[in-house]
Amino acid sequence: MPRYKLVIEYDGAPFRGWQRQADDPTVQAAIETAVTRFSGETARLTCAGRTDAGVHAIHQVAHLDLAKDWRTDTVRDALNAHLRPQPVAILSAEVVPQEFDARHSAIRRHYRYRILNRRSPAALTRAHVWQVPWPLDAELMHRAAQRLLGHHDFSAFRAAECQAKSPMRTLEQLDVTRVRMGLFEEIVIATSARSFLHHQVRAMAGTLMLAGCNRLSADDVAEILATGAKHRCGPLAPACGLTFVGVDYA
Repeated sequence: MPRYKLVIEYDGAPFRGWQRQADDPTVQAAIETAVTRFSGETARLTCAGRTDAGVHAIHQVAHLDLAKDWRTDTVRDALNAHLRPQPVAILSAEVVPQEFDARHSAIRRHYRYRILNRRSPAALTRAHVWQVPWPLDAELMHRAAQRLLGHHDFSAFRAAECQAKSPMRTLEQLDVTRVRMGLFEEIVIATSARSFLHHQVRAMAGTLMLAGCNRLSADDVAEILATGAKHRCGPLAPACGLTFVGVDYA
């Protein structure tokens, strides 16, 4: 029984997240339905990182097992045909060893958070950015972000419903940069870790936003992390600004 690794892109706006649910549309359900329509088999996908409702992906990875040894380009093209017109695309499919597990074999995951920093609302990207109309200092945000790097207890940035056994995580990257193109003003937060807690990236983005408008200093952010003072964090940044951008394997 061959195992297939899929690289997937999707717009999370119309979905209630990745994970299959009883009544709501999800990315997992859309792809699994396409698998059944193309192959006649019922297969369950395992992904590298389950995204919440409204969160996007440009390089999600999932695996599934099929009884028949299909050509990889057939798997990719057939799934894409059955996924239309939903905003989900299979970018590639490849046969991998049975030992490969999209979730447990991952050694690093990458996310990007986008903040549209201007007074005027987004016309074309409203489902992909968080619009913050007041001025933000990206350098202050980056300085505060560096205080979160390393191995820490991230309880302050963890959702109440998070099911992780431990709040300890090792944050490898958290960079904040400003992108300017004419009247386009966007702040991009790029972050990487082996794994993240539920809502961790969005909670960090909301807190860094407060640092960007001088409501929190870098020392304040470090103190929030050290004390677990969740009440001092910024607002939970909306899901629409978050994109799963990649996953690394050994």
